[in-house]
Amino acid sequence: MKNRLFKLIALLFSSLVYAQAGHVMQGVGSVNMSMGGAATAQPLDISGALQWNPASISSFDDKILKLDIGLFFSSPELSSSLPPNMLFDGSPAVYGVTKDDRGVSPMPALAYVWAKPDSKHTFGASAFGISGFGVTFPQEDNLPMDMNGNPNPNWNPNNSNPINWPQALNGFGHIQSDYMLLQVGLTYAYQLTDNISIGVQPNINYASLELMPNPTANPSMVGYPSTDKATAIGFGAQFGVYYVSDFGLKLGASYKTTQKFSDFEFENTYLDGSSAKSKFNMDYPAILSLGIGYSTNSFDLALDFRRVDYENTEGFSKTGWTQTASVAGFGWDNISILSAGIQYKGIKKLPIRLGYTYSSNPISNGVAFYNVPATAIIKDAYQFGLSYKLNDRFNIDGVYHYGVSDGKTTGQMLSPMLASQTNPLGAIPGSTVSYDMNTSMVMVGVSYTFDNK
Repeated sequence: MKNRLFKLIALLFSSLVYAQAGHVMQGVGSVNMSMGGAATAQPLDISGALQWNPASISSFDDKILKLDIGLFFSSPELSSSLPPNMLFDGSPAVYGVTKDDRGVSPMPALAYVWAKPDSKHTFGASAFGISGFGVTFPQEDNLPMDMNGNPNPNWNPNNSNPINWPQALNGFGHIQSDYMLLQVGLTYAYQLTDNISIGVQPNINYASLELMPNPTANPSMVGYPSTDKATAIGFGAQFGVYYVSDFGLKLGASYKTTQKFSDFEFENTYLDGSSAKSKFNMDYPAILSLGIGYSTNSFDLALDFRRVDYENTEGFSKTGWTQTASVAGFGWDNISILSAGIQYKGIKKLPIRLGYTYSSNPISNGVAFYNVPATAIIKDAYQFGLSYKLNDRFNIDGVYHYGVSDGKTTGQMLSPMLASQTNPLGAIPGSTVSYDMNTSMVMVGVSYTFDNK
């Protein structure tokens, strides 16, 4: 019953989410996204507060319900190359680019906070899609030969992507991935003094993962299998402290523990029709957030720093080939995220916001090949947003986001058949694999403040 409930919530509120910083969403909801995700010490709305610092919901004295819905578009491109003489003596160099054809994806978020003006206790609940990645790269149809090894006289080596060749030709063929993490949190904040609050948020998480082909499974003689979506349940928590001065300065800190998940249990189907089961564990990393904010009658300023601990997270800490030629993990480095935002309140009922987010890249050159299914790495993201207060109850928010990877993530193509003590990852000499992407998003939100009498 519990699993069915999470599947329903996941379908309604987290159909698909794309990553902005590693595979961590840079923000939640229209207001928080428009501030670049900065909210640890500047809780402008309940969604950002619930996501980044549970203690900061003590700044709200009403019962507030908030729903945001966005449309997210990404345009990843995957390219690879092989050097001359790789296919046969005298064969030309090969290069090609494949564009993702996934299209637009929805991004909903739901939050609720309830409190009383004269109470030191504030409560909250949220259902956020906080993480995800997904690509769809079609199989290459400009091939050097057919499945029987007969040369193709019409082959163009200057427009043929080797990594998307069929597995019979040592490529991956059609590459598709879908990963989504829905987090449901129950939040409690307590106001220790007029200036300091603490908060805690236990979380229960639901994740789904699909990989085609599935490199975490053992390959057969005909290659890696495809798999249907597998699901996993995880648990974790978040703790925070929030300080607001009497002259506009605000400070905040929070720590989200590693969200520990059960294994994804895959039902794999190989190209010859045989089947087998496999397991893969992928947790969500611990995140330390530090924030500073400052408010005047006309402006709100926010700056957040985050450190994401991929190097101690199952599924991301390991890399390389196992003894059975499956992939051990993504092999990501820890990353730093900087979020900054400014809100101008000089126009009555129409605050305007600008936001910026910077993220370092968790994927080093050596493991770029392993991360083809998770190419959604954005270095710089820019946001513009505004709100309009309809009346004392309703508020409407909007944001436009644009993100760029600022250069390709590039490495060498790898093969377990070439792995050795001197070449542990099996790098193919002279080969390349790379990917980059841009993202854009439009999101609108509405909040309703209940009568608190």
